[in-house]
Amino acid sequence: MLIVPEREIADLMTRQAAFDAVEKVFAAMASGDAYNFPVVREAIGHEDALYGFKGGFDRAGLTLGLKAGGYWPNNLEKRGLINHQSTVFLFDPDTGKPSAMVGGNLLTALRTAAASSVSIKHLARADATVIGMIGAGHQAAFQLRAALEQRKFEKVIGWNYHPEMLPNIEKVANEAGVPFEAVELDGMSEADVIISITSAFAPSLMAEHVGPGTHVACMGTDTKGKQEVEAALLVKATVFTDEVAQSVTIGEAQHAVAQGLIKESDVAQLGAVINGTNPGRTSGDQITLFDGTGVGLQDLAVAASVVDLAVQKGIAIKVDF
Repeated sequence: MLIVPEREIADLMTRQAAFDAVEKVFAAMASGDAYNFPVVREAIGHEDALYGFKGGFDRAGLTLGLKAGGYWPNNLEKRGLINHQSTVFLFDPDTGKPSAMVGGNLLTALRTAAASSVSIKHLARADATVIGMIGAGHQAAFQLRAALEQRKFEKVIGWNYHPEMLPNIEKVANEAGVPFEAVELDGMSEADVIISITSAFAPSLMAEHVGPGTHVACMGTDTKGKQEVEAALLVKATVFTDEVAQSVTIGEAQHAVAQGLIKESDVAQLGAVINGTNPGRTSGDQITLFDGTGVGLQDLAVAASVVDLAVQKGIAIKVDF
């Protein structure tokens, strides 16, 4: 079995490599060559933590495995650790033997950012110039860095529940040479692309905050009860997702479906747009929305890619198991 420790990931996995892996696996999912297993995600009754498993099998890439981990909200304050903790385990699909164990913290951040970035590539207007960020935590910086590579954005606008955190994304904008402006939520109507990346259980972005032609990537809702945007926005938008079954049960679409505002059949796979079997955006004034729930196959794809790189560079640790 090969081990790739968390400390090695930053020198191995690039944003482009993560993007390529996620785009490819989304396409495989839509064509039926890859599928996710049911998600397990539970409150463990200790440290307010959520813990669970996401896994799947990609027949095309022969990638089998799971990610184990979750969210420990007290980590940063108590221990100086990031709140999201995870590890990816890969298995040989021919024998079932474990083949690799990979640190999953940075990989999770990169694959989550890659997912919204893939959605921007395939769904945002080509002439998009203003990107809006809702959320300014640890993941928001990864989201913005990846998104800025997809269009020639000329301005970043941002809003956060805690405005004192906005410098986190202002720094990323400045590094990219793009001006930043803090706005109120109604100011998001200026944005051509909006990324929402919060852990909220009540919506902040309302339908009235989103202008015609906007692409919205909802990246924070991955648990029953979470909600970042008003359900009415999904009625106005053409909705895409990574995994339809997750979108309507633990993703942003759960609320609109539960209220009878949209049906499960109204949610399409982003992979179908990548494959060309769904037209995606069909007009300049169409609102598109990507419900990024986070699927196990994303984790497996980036983990498999990093293992290959680690082997090439002689960094992977081999152990008998």
